[in-house]
Amino acid sequence: MTERGNVYVDMVGDLLHPGHVVLLRAARDFGERLIVGVLSHEVVARYKRRPIMTLADRVAVIEACRYVDMVLPDAPYRVTDGFMDLHGIDVVVHGDGRSADAICDAFDPVADAGKLRLVRYTGGVSTTDLIRRCRAAHPRQGPDLMSSSRPSCARIGSRRAPRARAR
Repeated sequence: MTERGNVYVDMVGDLLHPGHVVLLRAARDFGERLIVGVLSHEVVARYKRRPIMTLADRVAVIEACRYVDMVLPDAPYRVTDGFMDLHGIDVVVHGDGRSADAICDAFDPVADAGKLRLVRYTGGVSTTDLIRRCRAAHPRQGPDLMSSSRPSCARIGSRRAPRARAR
């Protein structure tokens, strides 16, 4: 399935999970180098919930994936010929889990040029599902799931070993 050149995928990449990894692995098979565009909070908020992780955190996690060669923070929602030329992109890959209208909205110029490849969406895992599972596992803890499990500085200090005395 390998084509030649640079492959581009855009994504939110919030709470990176196995479905994201499957997409990145599949995209990498279409070329020699994988470039991942990470969408900003503002772009994502136009069509779904705002990400939990900051843009910088999402970029750092995606950069650590072994299938990824380059990350472009604050990627555009609509991929144009100009964007592809600027970054030397030969083919664009996206999951098939969105509606045809949404795919056309974001990738119409790419599809018209014959450079869009769709890969099967990985069912059974999503960021929304992960959030639901966290809330179900910790129903009384509100939006900050870790707040009650963090020790206070006073509690940390009380567990420190005594300092050795200088002789």
